[in-house]
Amino acid sequence: MLKGVARSAHLALGEDELDRYCTDLNGILEGFSIIDDIPGEGAYSLNSVEVADVLRDDVAGIFIDPYELLKDMRTYENYVRGPRLL
Repeated sequence: MLKGVARSAHLALGEDELDRYCTDLNGILEGFSIIDDIPGEGAYSLNSVEVADVLRDDVAGIFIDPYELLKDMRTYENYVRGPRLL
């Protein structure tokens, strides 16, 4: 297994290095195995503050009269004209 990981990481490891790292990796994985024995699995969440959907529903509507906005602008058939782009 460790040979495949080393190959994927483009590491050229010798047999003695593979043996040493394999022993170290097994020790690390055994250390993490105590997490499996923790009681109350699933009883706690990582976030102490409850996350809830606080967004409001959008209501489509026109709140400002568009003709009132356009009355003081230079328009052409109710389109605002801007400078010519090159």
